[in-house]
Amino acid sequence: MKTAIVTGAGSGIGKAAALALLKDGWRVGLVGRRKAPLEDVAAGHANALVLPADVTKSAEVRAAFDRLERVDLLFNNAGTFSKPVSFDELTDEMWTSVVDVNLNGMFFCAREAFRRMKAQTPRGGRIINNGSISADRPRPRSAPYTATKHAVTGLTKSISLDGRAHDIACSQIDIGNAATDMTQKMTEGVPQADGSTRVEPRMDVAHVASAILYMANLPLDANVQFMTIMATKMPLIGRG
Repeated sequence: MKTAIVTGAGSGIGKAAALALLKDGWRVGLVGRRKAPLEDVAAGHANALVLPADVTKSAEVRAAFDRLERVDLLFNNAGTFSKPVSFDELTDEMWTSVVDVNLNGMFFCAREAFRRMKAQTPRGGRIINNGSISADRPRPRSAPYTATKHAVTGLTKSISLDGRAHDIACSQIDIGNAATDMTQKMTEGVPQADGSTRVEPRMDVAHVASAILYMANLPLDANVQFMTIMATKMPLIGRG
């Protein structure tokens, strides 16, 4: 049985991906800061393992990974936003809180997965980093989020290159407007680059889970390097 770790598994995209993997017969380690939501996801699934951990703490990440004998897949999903304010109004805490989760946390998890994939027998595995539409085009008042998601693209490329010799594949999935609690405000209207506020279309998060499952089940000699999956009519091409 293949084993996956999903971070941010207690809600949203992480929850949907974890449930899709479990349904497909994977053993799944569920990582998140809060234990209760992870337990809800794991309920009724004998192959789910609840692994409470704060991805911004490298020691907690290492302890979570240590509970699994091997890692075939990491869906590096945990992420956060900052309050949308003018660039000059960003505080140190707003900046560092996003960098800590979206970049440092993603690095800590990828590093642990890489170490195990390199050493295990049979060796190798796959890391899928959750990028974002903002890894390519920013939203207004989103500098911390946008900067970290651009950095994730560089991290993905570096892991892909360094992983070649060890049969470690690395992908990035850029997701636009999946219907989760984090995007609920889009149904009420969100700021646009032209200064207006508009409702944005969303898509069923199940489509994202299906895309992740497809990427996860590829043989290691094939890789989706970058995938963009988005609500068809959301603003992206020529945003604003």
